Formats: sequence, structure tokens, C-alpha cells
Amino acid sequence: METTTAPAWSIVSEVELTYKSKVKASERPLIASSRDAYQILLKVWNEGKIDLQEEFKILFLNRANKVLGVYHLSTGGITGTVADPRLIFMAALKANGVALVLAHNHPSGSLKPSRQDEELTQKIKNAGLLLDIKVLDHLIITSETYLSFADEGLL
Repeated sequence: METTTAPAWSIVSEVELTYKSKVKASERPLIASSRDAYQILLKVWNEGKIDLQEEFKILFLNRANKVLGVYHLSTGGITGTVADPRLIFMAALKANGVALVLAHNHPSGSLKPSRQDEELTQKIKNAGLLLDIKVLDHLIITSETYLSFADEGLL
């Protein structure tokens, strides 16, 4: 009688997920408004770049709307930067985020969202629905002020 051994690649390996936070829950800033998000972002934005070149960052939040972390997604040129939804949600899942706030700056100082800004926001919002990760807002920021998609009814 012949016996066969299954190849190693055919056996499902066990995966164990763990999550270790480096910040105590009591020390996490709370996001209760778009202004709160703007103030947090200003603290982590490079002062020397906010009026020079576009950058895209994401705030990841837990169920209590406390900040889990800020992800620097991309740095672009004077008039644009790339925001890949796959990278956003990969980072959100790794951070254990259940909500997020998108943010990018406009070096021109203009707060008017472009059509691309609006389309990208909708695309990311729709992707979040599949993963049960809520897009709470998208901020366009400058060194002086900001525009909130949520406050303006654009979300």
C-alpha cells in the first residue's frame, strides 16, 4: 500500500493576530470636531512644507474617536499628491482603526476642493463601507485655516 504525504505548501499555516499600543488610552487626543482634527494635524505637519508642497495624511481613530496615530501617506509637488486607497486601508487595519480623517494641504492657500479631491473622498468613503471603517471627514488645510468636507456637507 502506497502512502502519500501532502506537500508543505498545501497545509494552512496558523496566523495569530496581536495588537500592542504604545500609547495609553487616557493619553490619546479626542476628536470631537473638525477643529480638533485640524489642531492635531498642525502639530504633526512639517511647518516648512505646508506652504510648499502637497502632503496627504490620515488620522486613525478608535471607537471613542481618540487618535490611534497619524499616517503620512504621501508627499507630492506644488499642485498635487497621490493618495492610494489600498495603502490607506492597509494602514488603518494595522492600526486597528475603525474611523479615519483624511487630510491634505493646499500650498496655494486655496480651500476650494478640486473635482479630484471630491472623487477621491467618495472612493475612499465607499471602500471604507466594505471594511466597516468610517470616513468621518476630509480636511483641506493651510497654515492659517482649513475646510472640512463634513462641515460643508461634501461627505
